[in-house]
Amino acid sequence: MKIYDDIHNYYEKLVPQHFAALKLEEAYDFEFIADLFCVVLNQLPTRYIRHEVDMAFYLPASERLEMENNVKAAVAKSLEFMKEHT
Repeated sequence: MKIYDDIHNYYEKLVPQHFAALKLEEAYDFEFIADLFCVVLNQLPTRYIRHEVDMAFYLPASERLEMENNVKAAVAKSLEFMKEHT
């Protein structure tokens, strides 16, 4: 086992959840979604974790809401950018 197999950016979980809520995969092809995912993540800070349970139990609700709002704003901005440049 390698240490980097256990560590990931928590935003990598939040972004696809927001994509699913917006049903973006129904509106755009795989290539667009993959590029959009990268553009969105590049606008967000990193939040590395080892275990999902850490975020569930130790993340204050206010911080979770802030992270979700950051994702929403980054997705909206990135969608606008992608539509203009593709």
